[in-house]
Amino acid sequence: MKRLLSAALVASLALAAASVQAVTLRVSNQGDVQSMDPHSLNESLQLSFTGNVYESLIERDKKMGLVPALATKWTQTSPTVWRFDLRPGVKFHDGTPFTADDVVFTFKRAAGDGSDMKGYTNPIKEVRKVGDLAIEIETTAPYPILPDTLTTLAMMSRKWCEDNKAEKPVDRRKGIENTASFKANGTGPYRLKERQPSVRTVLVKNFNWWGKSESNVDEVVFTPIGNDATRVAALLSGETDVMEPVPLQDVERIKSAGNFTVLQGPELRTIFLGMDQKRDELLFSSVKGKNPFKDVRVRKAFYQAIDIETIKSRVMRGAALPTGLMIGAAVRGFQPDMNKRFPYDVEAAKKLLAEAGYPNGFEVTMNCPNDRYVNDSAICQAVAANLARIGVKINLQAETKVSYFPKILRRDTSFYLLGWTPSTVDAHDVLSSIMATPNDKGQGTFNLGAYSNPKLDELTAKIQSETDQKKRNELIREAFRIHQDDVGHIPLHQQALAWAHSDKVSLVQLPNNYMYFKWITLKSK
Repeated sequence: MKRLLSAALVASLALAAASVQAVTLRVSNQGDVQSMDPHSLNESLQLSFTGNVYESLIERDKKMGLVPALATKWTQTSPTVWRFDLRPGVKFHDGTPFTADDVVFTFKRAAGDGSDMKGYTNPIKEVRKVGDLAIEIETTAPYPILPDTLTTLAMMSRKWCEDNKAEKPVDRRKGIENTASFKANGTGPYRLKERQPSVRTVLVKNFNWWGKSESNVDEVVFTPIGNDATRVAALLSGETDVMEPVPLQDVERIKSAGNFTVLQGPELRTIFLGMDQKRDELLFSSVKGKNPFKDVRVRKAFYQAIDIETIKSRVMRGAALPTGLMIGAAVRGFQPDMNKRFPYDVEAAKKLLAEAGYPNGFEVTMNCPNDRYVNDSAICQAVAANLARIGVKINLQAETKVSYFPKILRRDTSFYLLGWTPSTVDAHDVLSSIMATPNDKGQGTFNLGAYSNPKLDELTAKIQSETDQKKRNELIREAFRIHQDDVGHIPLHQQALAWAHSDKVSLVQLPNNYMYFKWITLKSK
Protein backbone atom coordinates (compact mmCIF):
# COMPACT_ATOMS: atom_id res chain seq x y z
CA MET A 1 0.00 0.00 0.00
CA LYS A 2 2.86 2.38 0.86
CA ARG A 3 4.50 1.64 -2.46
CA LEU A 4 1.22 2.35 -4.28
CA LEU A 5 0.73 5.62 -2.41
CA SER A 6 4.33 6.58 -3.12
CA ALA A 7 3.92 5.87 -6.83
CA ALA A 8 0.69 7.88 -6.92
CA LEU A 9 2.42 10.79 -5.17
CA VAL A 10 5.31 10.73 -7.66
CA ALA A 11 2.86 10.68 -10.59
CA SER A 12 0.89 13.53 -9.06
CA LEU A 13 4.02 15.62 -8.52
CA ALA A 14 5.17 14.91 -12.09
CA LEU A 15 1.82 16.14 -13.47
CA ALA A 16 1.99 19.22 -11.29
CA ALA A 17 5.53 19.96 -12.45
CA ALA A 18 4.48 19.54 -16.09
CA SER A 19 1.59 21.93 -15.50
CA VAL A 20 3.89 24.52 -13.93
CA GLN A 21 6.34 24.23 -16.80
CA ALA A 22 3.68 24.56 -19.51
CA VAL A 23 4.38 27.63 -21.62
CA THR A 24 1.42 29.87 -22.43
CA LEU A 25 1.58 32.57 -25.12
CA ARG A 26 -0.96 35.38 -24.86
CA VAL A 27 -1.84 37.14 -28.12
CA SER A 28 -4.20 40.08 -28.58
CA ASN A 29 -5.66 41.63 -31.72
CA GLN A 30 -8.03 44.52 -32.38
CA GLY A 31 -10.62 42.08 -33.76
CA ASP A 32 -11.63 38.46 -33.40
CA VAL A 33 -11.34 35.53 -35.77
CA GLN A 34 -14.75 35.18 -37.40
CA SER A 35 -15.05 31.41 -37.46
CA MET A 36 -13.07 28.21 -37.03
CA ASP A 37 -14.17 27.15 -40.52
CA PRO A 38 -11.13 27.69 -42.79
CA HIS A 39 -13.30 27.99 -45.92
CA SER A 40 -15.80 30.51 -44.58
CA LEU A 41 -13.96 33.81 -45.03
CA ASN A 42 -10.99 34.69 -47.23
CA GLU A 43 -9.55 37.18 -44.75
CA SER A 44 -5.94 37.21 -43.59
CA LEU A 45 -6.53 37.21 -39.81
CA GLN A 46 -8.97 34.34 -40.23
CA LEU A 47 -6.60 32.33 -42.44
CA SER A 48 -3.57 33.18 -40.30
CA PHE A 49 -5.19 31.89 -37.12
CA THR A 50 -6.81 28.78 -38.58
CA GLY A 51 -3.51 28.10 -40.39
CA ASN A 52 -2.14 27.02 -37.02
CA VAL A 53 -4.85 24.34 -36.75
CA TYR A 54 -5.40 23.35 -40.38
CA GLU A 55 -2.78 22.83 -43.09
CA SER A 56 -2.60 23.05 -46.86
CA LEU A 57 -0.87 20.83 -49.40
CA ILE A 58 1.84 23.45 -49.86
CA GLU A 59 2.88 26.22 -47.48
CA ARG A 60 5.20 29.21 -47.36
CA ASP A 61 8.46 29.31 -45.47
CA LYS A 62 9.92 32.22 -43.53
CA LYS A 63 11.04 33.85 -46.79
CA MET A 64 7.64 33.33 -48.48
CA GLY A 65 8.99 30.52 -50.65
CA LEU A 66 6.94 27.40 -51.43
CA VAL A 67 7.68 24.29 -49.34
CA PRO A 68 5.99 20.89 -48.88
CA ALA A 69 3.29 20.56 -46.23
CA LEU A 70 0.64 17.84 -46.57
CA ALA A 71 2.01 17.18 -50.05
CA THR A 72 5.62 16.01 -50.13
CA LYS A 73 6.05 16.51 -53.87
CA TRP A 74 4.23 17.99 -56.83
CA THR A 75 4.96 17.56 -60.53
CA GLN A 76 3.32 18.86 -63.67
CA THR A 77 2.63 15.81 -65.84
CA SER A 78 1.01 17.76 -68.69
CA PRO A 79 0.18 21.42 -69.39
CA THR A 80 -3.09 21.04 -67.44
CA VAL A 81 -2.41 18.17 -65.00
CA TRP A 82 -0.48 18.22 -61.73
CA ARG A 83 0.27 15.22 -59.52
CA PHE A 84 0.63 15.59 -55.75
CA ASP A 85 2.15 12.92 -53.53
CA LEU A 86 0.67 13.16 -50.04
CA ARG A 87 2.56 12.91 -46.78
CA PRO A 88 2.22 9.47 -45.16
CA GLY A 89 1.46 8.97 -41.48
CA VAL A 90 -0.42 12.25 -41.01
CA LYS A 91 -3.42 12.19 -38.67
CA PHE A 92 -6.14 14.67 -37.93
CA HIS A 93 -6.50 15.82 -34.34
CA ASP A 94 -9.19 13.18 -33.71
CA GLY A 95 -6.78 10.43 -34.80
CA THR A 96 -8.30 9.85 -38.26
CA PRO A 97 -5.63 9.25 -40.96
CA PHE A 98 -5.21 11.92 -43.65
CA THR A 99 -5.71 10.44 -47.14
CA ALA A 100 -6.46 11.39 -50.73
CA ASP A 101 -10.19 11.10 -49.97
CA ASP A 102 -9.88 14.11 -47.64
CA VAL A 103 -8.17 16.14 -50.36
CA VAL A 104 -10.84 15.37 -52.96
CA PHE A 105 -13.54 16.20 -50.41
CA THR A 106 -11.82 19.47 -49.42
CA PHE A 107 -11.66 20.78 -52.97
CA LYS A 108 -15.34 19.96 -53.49
CA ARG A 109 -16.24 21.68 -50.22
CA ALA A 110 -14.17 24.77 -51.05
CA ALA A 111 -15.86 25.06 -54.45
CA GLY A 112 -19.37 24.69 -53.03
CA ASP A 113 -22.12 26.93 -51.73
CA GLY A 114 -21.12 29.19 -48.86
CA SER A 115 -17.39 28.90 -49.54
CA ASP A 116 -15.31 32.05 -49.70
CA MET A 117 -12.45 30.14 -51.35
CA LYS A 118 -14.04 29.59 -54.75
CA GLY A 119 -11.52 31.92 -56.35
CA TYR A 120 -8.81 29.35 -55.74
CA THR A 121 -10.85 26.45 -57.13
CA ASN A 122 -12.29 28.33 -60.13
CA PRO A 123 -9.47 27.30 -62.56
CA ILE A 124 -9.73 23.63 -61.54
CA LYS A 125 -11.62 21.17 -63.74
CA GLU A 126 -11.24 18.05 -61.61
CA VAL A 127 -9.46 16.70 -58.53
CA ARG A 128 -9.11 12.93 -58.63
CA LYS A 129 -7.68 10.26 -56.39
CA VAL A 130 -4.93 8.15 -57.98
CA GLY A 131 -3.94 6.30 -54.81
CA ASP A 132 -4.48 6.48 -51.07
CA LEU A 133 -1.68 9.05 -50.89
CA ALA A 134 -1.75 10.62 -54.34
CA ILE A 135 -4.07 12.93 -56.26
CA GLU A 136 -4.16 14.68 -59.60
CA ILE A 137 -5.47 18.17 -60.23
CA GLU A 138 -6.59 18.97 -63.75
CA THR A 139 -7.10 22.62 -64.64
CA THR A 140 -9.32 24.03 -67.36
CA ALA A 141 -6.26 25.60 -69.01
CA PRO A 142 -2.53 25.76 -68.23
CA TYR A 143 -2.19 27.30 -64.77
CA PRO A 144 1.47 27.84 -63.87
CA ILE A 145 0.78 29.42 -60.47
CA LEU A 146 -1.41 26.57 -59.19
CA PRO A 147 1.09 25.68 -56.40
CA ASP A 148 0.91 29.30 -55.15
CA THR A 149 -2.88 29.17 -54.91
CA LEU A 150 -2.84 25.98 -52.85
CA THR A 151 -1.01 27.61 -49.93
CA THR A 152 -4.31 29.11 -48.80
CA LEU A 153 -6.62 26.10 -49.10
CA ALA A 154 -6.83 24.17 -45.79
CA MET A 155 -7.41 20.41 -45.88
CA MET A 156 -10.36 19.09 -43.86
CA SER A 157 -11.39 15.61 -42.74
CA ARG A 158 -14.20 14.20 -44.83
CA LYS A 159 -15.30 11.87 -42.03
CA TRP A 160 -15.33 14.63 -39.40
CA CYS A 161 -17.28 17.00 -41.62
CA GLU A 162 -19.83 14.33 -42.49
CA ASP A 163 -20.18 13.17 -38.87
CA ASN A 164 -20.67 16.77 -37.71
CA LYS A 165 -22.95 17.84 -40.57
CA ALA A 166 -20.37 20.37 -41.72
CA GLU A 167 -20.06 19.20 -45.33
CA LYS A 168 -20.68 22.77 -46.49
CA PRO A 169 -18.75 25.84 -45.32
CA VAL A 170 -20.20 28.37 -42.95
CA ASP A 171 -21.83 31.05 -45.10
CA ARG A 172 -20.90 34.42 -43.58
CA ARG A 173 -23.23 36.24 -45.98
CA LYS A 174 -26.31 34.45 -44.67
CA GLY A 175 -25.21 34.13 -41.04
CA ILE A 176 -25.47 30.35 -41.25
CA GLU A 177 -23.38 28.47 -38.70
CA ASN A 178 -22.53 24.80 -38.21
CA THR A 179 -20.18 22.69 -36.09
CA ALA A 180 -17.15 23.96 -38.03
CA SER A 181 -17.90 27.47 -36.75
CA PHE A 182 -16.98 26.55 -33.18
CA LYS A 183 -15.01 23.31 -33.39
CA ALA A 184 -12.02 22.27 -35.46
CA ASN A 185 -10.24 19.10 -36.55
CA GLY A 186 -7.10 19.84 -38.52
CA THR A 187 -3.67 18.27 -38.93
CA GLY A 188 -1.68 21.31 -37.78
CA PRO A 189 0.75 21.92 -34.92
CA TYR A 190 -2.00 23.31 -32.67
CA ARG A 191 -5.51 22.08 -31.90
CA LEU A 192 -8.54 23.95 -30.67
CA LYS A 193 -9.23 23.69 -26.94
CA GLU A 194 -11.72 26.49 -26.32
CA ARG A 195 -13.74 28.87 -28.45
CA GLN A 196 -15.61 31.85 -26.99
CA PRO A 197 -16.40 34.22 -29.89
CA SER A 198 -15.43 37.83 -29.19
CA VAL A 199 -13.97 36.77 -25.81
CA ARG A 200 -11.08 34.36 -26.28
CA THR A 201 -9.92 31.34 -28.25
CA VAL A 202 -7.44 28.84 -26.83
CA LEU A 203 -5.16 26.52 -28.80
CA VAL A 204 -2.94 23.80 -27.36
CA LYS A 205 0.03 22.04 -28.90
CA ASN A 206 -0.65 18.97 -31.00
CA PHE A 207 1.97 16.54 -29.72
CA ASN A 208 1.12 14.11 -32.54
CA TRP A 209 1.94 16.62 -35.28
CA TRP A 210 3.92 15.13 -38.14
CA GLY A 211 6.28 18.13 -38.31
CA LYS A 212 9.04 19.39 -36.11
CA SER A 213 7.96 22.48 -34.19
CA GLU A 214 10.48 25.19 -33.39
CA SER A 215 8.17 26.50 -30.69
CA ASN A 216 8.18 25.82 -26.95
CA VAL A 217 4.64 27.22 -26.66
CA ASP A 218 2.21 24.66 -25.24
CA GLU A 219 -0.86 26.90 -25.16
CA VAL A 220 -1.95 30.01 -27.06
CA VAL A 221 -4.63 32.29 -25.62
CA PHE A 222 -5.95 34.65 -28.30
CA THR A 223 -7.94 37.62 -27.03
CA PRO A 224 -9.64 40.35 -29.09
CA ILE A 225 -9.17 43.79 -27.51
CA GLY A 226 -10.85 46.43 -29.64
CA ASN A 227 -9.81 49.50 -27.68
CA ASP A 228 -6.32 50.66 -28.71
CA ALA A 229 -5.38 52.06 -25.30
CA THR A 230 -6.51 48.92 -23.51
CA ARG A 231 -4.58 46.70 -25.91
CA VAL A 232 -1.39 48.69 -25.41
CA ALA A 233 -1.88 48.71 -21.64
CA ALA A 234 -2.26 44.93 -21.67
CA LEU A 235 1.11 44.60 -23.43
CA LEU A 236 2.95 47.06 -21.19
CA SER A 237 1.53 45.48 -18.02
CA GLY A 238 2.53 41.98 -19.08
CA GLU A 239 -1.00 40.69 -19.58
CA THR A 240 -0.28 40.19 -23.28
CA ASP A 241 2.92 38.85 -24.87
CA VAL A 242 2.18 39.80 -28.49
CA MET A 243 -0.23 42.39 -29.91
CA GLU A 244 -1.28 43.31 -33.41
CA PRO A 245 -1.75 45.87 -34.80
CA VAL A 246 0.11 48.53 -32.82
CA PRO A 247 -1.77 51.86 -32.80
CA LEU A 248 0.49 54.17 -34.79
CA GLN A 249 0.35 56.87 -32.13
CA ASP A 250 1.78 54.40 -29.58
CA VAL A 251 4.74 53.05 -31.56
CA GLU A 252 7.36 55.31 -29.96
CA ARG A 253 5.83 54.91 -26.52
CA ILE A 254 6.17 51.12 -26.69
CA LYS A 255 9.68 51.34 -28.10
CA SER A 256 10.81 53.58 -25.27
CA ALA A 257 9.10 51.57 -22.53
CA GLY A 258 11.93 49.05 -22.39
CA ASN A 259 11.71 45.24 -22.71
CA PHE A 260 9.44 45.50 -25.74
CA THR A 261 9.99 45.29 -29.49
CA VAL A 262 7.93 46.86 -32.27
CA LEU A 263 8.18 45.07 -35.60
CA GLN A 264 7.32 47.24 -38.59
CA GLY A 265 7.61 46.28 -42.22
CA PRO A 266 5.90 46.58 -45.60
CA GLU A 267 2.71 44.58 -46.01
CA LEU A 268 1.42 42.99 -49.20
CA ARG A 269 -2.06 44.39 -48.50
CA THR A 270 -3.49 47.27 -50.52
CA ILE A 271 -6.25 49.41 -48.98
CA PHE A 272 -8.78 50.70 -51.53
CA LEU A 273 -12.29 52.07 -52.04
CA GLY A 274 -14.99 50.30 -54.01
CA MET A 275 -18.20 51.61 -55.56
CA ASP A 276 -21.42 49.88 -56.63
CA GLN A 277 -21.27 50.05 -60.41
CA LYS A 278 -23.99 47.50 -61.18
CA ARG A 279 -27.31 48.60 -59.74
CA ASP A 280 -29.40 51.05 -61.74
CA GLU A 281 -30.06 52.89 -58.49
CA LEU A 282 -27.79 52.89 -55.45
CA LEU A 283 -29.17 51.32 -52.30
CA PHE A 284 -27.97 54.11 -50.04
CA SER A 285 -27.90 57.48 -51.80
CA SER A 286 -29.89 60.67 -52.27
CA VAL A 287 -29.75 60.13 -56.04
CA LYS A 288 -32.89 58.37 -57.23
CA GLY A 289 -33.55 56.70 -60.56
CA LYS A 290 -29.90 56.30 -61.53
CA ASN A 291 -26.50 55.28 -60.26
CA PRO A 292 -23.88 58.05 -60.27
CA PHE A 293 -21.04 55.52 -59.89
CA LYS A 294 -21.78 54.17 -63.36
CA ASP A 295 -20.26 57.40 -64.69
CA VAL A 296 -16.46 57.29 -64.82
CA ARG A 297 -16.40 61.08 -64.26
CA VAL A 298 -17.97 60.59 -60.82
CA ARG A 299 -15.53 57.84 -59.92
CA LYS A 300 -12.60 59.96 -61.03
CA ALA A 301 -13.96 62.97 -59.13
CA PHE A 302 -14.02 60.91 -55.94
CA TYR A 303 -10.45 59.78 -56.65
CA GLN A 304 -9.11 63.29 -57.26
CA ALA A 305 -10.86 64.67 -54.18
CA ILE A 306 -8.86 62.41 -51.86
CA ASP A 307 -5.81 64.05 -50.28
CA ILE A 308 -3.72 60.90 -49.97
CA GLU A 309 -0.59 62.65 -48.71
CA THR A 310 -2.44 64.14 -45.75
CA ILE A 311 -3.94 60.73 -44.98
CA LYS A 312 -0.40 59.32 -45.07
CA SER A 313 1.11 61.98 -42.81
CA ARG A 314 -1.72 62.63 -40.34
CA VAL A 315 -3.87 59.52 -40.24
CA MET A 316 -1.18 56.92 -40.92
CA ARG A 317 1.70 58.88 -39.33
CA GLY A 318 3.89 58.05 -42.30
CA ALA A 319 3.31 54.28 -42.00
CA ALA A 320 1.73 53.91 -45.43
CA LEU A 321 2.84 53.96 -49.05
CA PRO A 322 0.35 55.74 -51.35
CA THR A 323 -0.32 53.70 -54.47
CA GLY A 324 -1.82 54.05 -57.92
CA LEU A 325 -2.03 50.27 -58.40
CA MET A 326 -4.04 47.57 -56.68
CA ILE A 327 -0.89 45.64 -55.76
CA GLY A 328 2.34 46.52 -53.97
CA ALA A 329 5.95 46.31 -55.11
CA ALA A 330 6.58 42.87 -53.60
CA VAL A 331 3.82 41.24 -55.66
CA ARG A 332 4.77 39.47 -58.90
CA GLY A 333 3.52 41.55 -61.85
CA PHE A 334 3.97 44.94 -60.17
CA GLN A 335 4.52 47.71 -62.75
CA PRO A 336 6.63 50.45 -61.10
CA ASP A 337 6.24 52.97 -63.92
CA MET A 338 2.43 52.64 -63.72
CA ASN A 339 2.28 53.26 -59.99
CA LYS A 340 1.02 56.82 -60.37
CA ARG A 341 -2.11 58.28 -58.86
CA PHE A 342 -4.48 60.78 -60.40
CA PRO A 343 -3.43 64.13 -58.90
CA TYR A 344 -5.25 65.46 -55.85
CA ASP A 345 -7.23 68.37 -57.32
CA VAL A 346 -10.43 69.59 -55.66
CA GLU A 347 -11.35 71.98 -58.49
CA ALA A 348 -10.87 69.32 -61.14
CA ALA A 349 -13.03 66.97 -59.07
CA LYS A 350 -15.80 69.57 -58.78
CA LYS A 351 -15.69 70.11 -62.53
CA LEU A 352 -15.99 66.38 -63.21
CA LEU A 353 -19.01 66.13 -60.91
CA ALA A 354 -20.66 69.08 -62.61
CA GLU A 355 -20.06 67.56 -66.04
CA ALA A 356 -21.64 64.33 -64.80
CA GLY A 357 -24.75 66.25 -63.71
CA TYR A 358 -24.02 66.67 -60.01
CA PRO A 359 -22.86 70.28 -59.61
CA ASN A 360 -23.98 70.30 -55.98
CA GLY A 361 -22.74 66.82 -55.22
CA PHE A 362 -24.97 64.18 -53.64
CA GLU A 363 -25.34 62.04 -50.52
CA VAL A 364 -24.14 58.44 -50.17
CA THR A 365 -23.49 55.96 -47.36
CA MET A 366 -19.97 54.63 -46.89
CA ASN A 367 -19.36 51.29 -45.16
CA CYS A 368 -16.17 50.88 -43.20
CA PRO A 369 -14.75 48.47 -40.61
CA ASN A 370 -13.38 49.90 -37.39
CA ASP A 371 -11.36 46.90 -36.20
CA ARG A 372 -9.81 45.32 -39.27
CA TYR A 373 -7.12 47.51 -40.87
CA VAL A 374 -4.66 50.01 -39.46
CA ASN A 375 -6.67 53.16 -38.60
CA ASP A 376 -9.48 52.00 -40.90
CA SER A 377 -12.20 54.14 -39.34
CA ALA A 378 -9.94 57.21 -39.28
CA ILE A 379 -9.14 56.71 -42.98
CA CYS A 380 -12.86 56.66 -43.78
CA GLN A 381 -13.42 59.80 -41.73
CA ALA A 382 -10.64 61.55 -43.68
CA VAL A 383 -12.12 60.41 -47.00
CA ALA A 384 -15.52 61.70 -45.92
CA ALA A 385 -14.01 65.08 -45.04
CA ASN A 386 -12.21 65.21 -48.39
CA LEU A 387 -15.38 64.44 -50.33
CA ALA A 388 -17.31 67.10 -48.43
CA ARG A 389 -15.11 69.66 -50.20
CA ILE A 390 -16.70 68.71 -53.52
CA GLY A 391 -20.24 68.68 -52.16
CA VAL A 392 -20.52 64.96 -51.48
CA LYS A 393 -22.08 64.19 -48.11
CA ILE A 394 -20.88 60.87 -46.72
CA ASN A 395 -23.02 59.04 -44.21
CA LEU A 396 -20.28 57.02 -42.59
CA GLN A 397 -21.26 53.65 -41.18
CA ALA A 398 -18.24 52.27 -39.31
CA GLU A 399 -18.73 48.99 -37.50
CA THR A 400 -17.00 45.88 -36.23
CA LYS A 401 -15.95 43.43 -38.90
CA VAL A 402 -18.29 40.84 -37.34
CA SER A 403 -21.21 42.70 -38.94
CA TYR A 404 -19.25 44.57 -41.62
CA PHE A 405 -18.02 41.60 -43.65
CA PRO A 406 -21.35 39.74 -43.91
CA LYS A 407 -22.99 42.97 -45.08
CA ILE A 408 -20.54 43.90 -47.81
CA LEU A 409 -20.14 40.28 -48.93
CA ARG A 410 -23.89 40.32 -49.58
CA ARG A 411 -23.17 43.47 -51.60
CA ASP A 412 -25.50 45.50 -49.38
CA THR A 413 -23.32 48.54 -49.94
CA SER A 414 -22.93 51.51 -52.24
CA PHE A 415 -19.44 52.69 -51.26
CA TYR A 416 -16.95 50.86 -49.07
CA LEU A 417 -13.37 50.47 -47.87
CA LEU A 418 -11.56 47.15 -48.19
CA GLY A 419 -8.05 45.74 -48.03
CA TRP A 420 -6.62 42.89 -50.10
CA THR A 421 -3.52 40.74 -49.70
CA PRO A 422 -2.75 38.55 -52.74
CA SER A 423 -2.18 35.18 -51.08
CA THR A 424 -0.42 33.92 -54.21
CA VAL A 425 1.90 36.98 -54.15
CA ASP A 426 0.91 37.33 -57.79
CA ALA A 427 -1.03 39.98 -59.72
CA HIS A 428 -3.50 37.42 -61.05
CA ASP A 429 -4.93 37.05 -57.55
CA VAL A 430 -6.17 40.64 -57.37
CA LEU A 431 -7.23 40.64 -61.01
CA SER A 432 -9.33 37.52 -60.54
CA SER A 433 -10.71 38.25 -57.06
CA ILE A 434 -11.13 42.05 -57.06
CA MET A 435 -11.14 43.38 -60.63
CA ALA A 436 -12.75 40.73 -62.85
CA THR A 437 -16.51 40.52 -63.37
CA PRO A 438 -18.16 38.44 -60.62
CA ASN A 439 -19.53 35.04 -61.61
CA ASP A 440 -20.86 31.96 -59.81
CA LYS A 441 -17.56 30.07 -60.14
CA GLY A 442 -15.59 32.28 -57.77
CA GLN A 443 -14.28 34.97 -60.10
CA GLY A 444 -14.74 38.47 -58.68
CA THR A 445 -15.73 37.15 -55.25
CA PHE A 446 -14.47 40.33 -53.60
CA ASN A 447 -15.37 42.66 -56.48
CA LEU A 448 -18.19 43.88 -54.28
CA GLY A 449 -19.16 46.83 -56.45
CA ALA A 450 -19.32 44.55 -59.53
CA TYR A 451 -16.96 46.65 -61.67
CA SER A 452 -16.94 44.99 -65.08
CA ASN A 453 -14.92 45.28 -68.27
CA PRO A 454 -15.04 42.33 -70.72
CA LYS A 455 -11.57 43.15 -72.05
CA LEU A 456 -10.09 42.96 -68.55
CA ASP A 457 -11.86 39.61 -68.04
CA GLU A 458 -10.33 38.32 -71.24
CA LEU A 459 -6.87 39.46 -70.18
CA THR A 460 -7.30 37.89 -66.72
CA ALA A 461 -8.01 34.52 -68.34
CA LYS A 462 -4.94 34.85 -70.56
CA ILE A 463 -2.73 35.85 -67.61
CA GLN A 464 -3.93 32.77 -65.74
CA SER A 465 -2.59 30.40 -68.40
CA GLU A 466 0.35 32.33 -69.90
CA THR A 467 3.66 30.59 -69.16
CA ASP A 468 5.97 33.09 -70.87
CA GLN A 469 6.78 35.62 -68.14
CA LYS A 470 7.49 38.50 -70.55
CA LYS A 471 4.18 38.04 -72.38
CA ARG A 472 2.41 37.60 -69.06
CA ASN A 473 3.83 40.86 -67.78
CA GLU A 474 2.60 42.67 -70.89
CA LEU A 475 -0.89 41.27 -70.37
CA ILE A 476 -0.83 42.40 -66.72
CA ARG A 477 0.20 45.90 -67.82
CA GLU A 478 -2.68 46.08 -70.26
CA ALA A 479 -5.19 44.89 -67.63
CA PHE A 480 -3.92 47.42 -65.09
CA ARG A 481 -4.14 50.20 -67.66
CA ILE A 482 -7.78 49.39 -68.41
CA HIS A 483 -8.63 49.35 -64.71
CA GLN A 484 -6.85 52.65 -64.10
CA ASP A 485 -8.60 54.34 -67.02
CA ASP A 486 -11.97 53.00 -65.85
CA VAL A 487 -11.28 53.97 -62.22
CA GLY A 488 -12.65 50.52 -61.40
CA HIS A 489 -11.58 51.05 -57.78
CA ILE A 490 -9.76 53.81 -55.93
CA PRO A 491 -6.45 52.51 -54.54
CA LEU A 492 -5.24 54.32 -51.43
CA HIS A 493 -2.08 52.81 -49.95
CA GLN A 494 -0.19 49.79 -48.73
CA GLN A 495 -0.23 49.94 -44.93
CA ALA A 496 2.81 49.04 -42.87
CA LEU A 497 2.73 46.05 -40.56
CA ALA A 498 3.02 46.87 -36.88
CA TRP A 499 3.37 44.12 -34.29
CA ALA A 500 4.66 44.55 -30.76
CA HIS A 501 5.89 41.91 -28.35
CA SER A 502 7.66 41.40 -25.07
CA ASP A 503 11.39 40.82 -25.44
CA LYS A 504 10.75 37.37 -23.98
CA VAL A 505 9.19 36.49 -27.33
CA SER A 506 10.97 35.46 -30.51
CA LEU A 507 8.80 35.31 -33.64
CA VAL A 508 8.69 35.65 -37.43
CA GLN A 509 6.75 38.46 -39.14
CA LEU A 510 5.68 37.68 -42.70
CA PRO A 511 4.67 40.39 -45.21
CA ASN A 512 1.26 38.74 -45.64
CA ASN A 513 0.62 39.44 -41.91
CA TYR A 514 0.31 35.75 -41.02
CA MET A 515 1.41 34.75 -37.50
CA TYR A 516 2.49 31.13 -37.15
CA PHE A 517 2.79 29.94 -33.56
CA LYS A 518 5.07 27.05 -34.57
CA TRP A 519 7.80 29.67 -35.12
CA ILE A 520 7.32 31.47 -31.79
CA THR A 521 9.36 30.82 -28.67
CA LEU A 522 8.81 32.31 -25.24
CA LYS A 523 11.64 32.65 -22.73
CA SER A 524 10.92 31.97 -19.09
CA LYS A 525 11.20 34.92 -16.70
